[in-house]
Amino acid sequence: MFTTTGKTRYRRFEDDLNVLVDKLSKDLDSDVKKKLEILKKRLIKLYHDNLVKINHSVMELICGKSLLTRGYDIDLERGLDMDFVCDIFAEKGEGILIIEVETGYTPPDHALDPSRYNEARISSKIARYSSYSNKFALATPIYNILQIPEIFSKPPRYRNNRDVMKVKKLCDIYYTRPPITVQQIKEAQLQSIYIIDVDRTSTREIDPETYQDLVSSIRSTLA
Repeated sequence: MFTTTGKTRYRRFEDDLNVLVDKLSKDLDSDVKKKLEILKKRLIKLYHDNLVKINHSVMELICGKSLLTRGYDIDLERGLDMDFVCDIFAEKGEGILIIEVETGYTPPDHALDPSRYNEARISSKIARYSSYSNKFALATPIYNILQIPEIFSKPPRYRNNRDVMKVKKLCDIYYTRPPITVQQIKEAQLQSIYIIDVDRTSTREIDPETYQDLVSSIRSTLA
């Protein structure tokens, strides 16, 4: 049972998603609206079970709308096996697209190593989740910068052992149960980055190379 505070938070979560879905539905046909409503109800149930957070859920719905309008069937918080749950599982024809949403949140335990922690986190997501799909993408809000190792901007055939082992060593600092394997890093693929503008409820898809160029230009100003 929820406490009084818990009930208030639950109502706020539901109210926020209702407002968001109303915004997202303005230009949609009835079939897509129904599918978006199903996704909203799933997230509300998951919040009731304390399995999702509001910022993350909002971004999933914004991405979900974009994919629904492109003909994908969508599931949110989809179990891939006993250990892993992906944020967005999208199917169209025989193709599967998995998107992991990164809000930019860093746990307090990593206040002194946020960049390294997030680089390991992103690396582990790409290495683990991309093997479950034909296409793998990351999504992040416009105000966050993803810490993506450069090797994931290249096709697997262009990765050398030195760079692979560098990523492996980084991942081993933070992820040991189960560890990220060399083979996973060698074969992992990242096809797209979705930039989410939450205020405008819109997304833009770009390729990893373009994203890395943008990030490099920002980093060069800090050097």
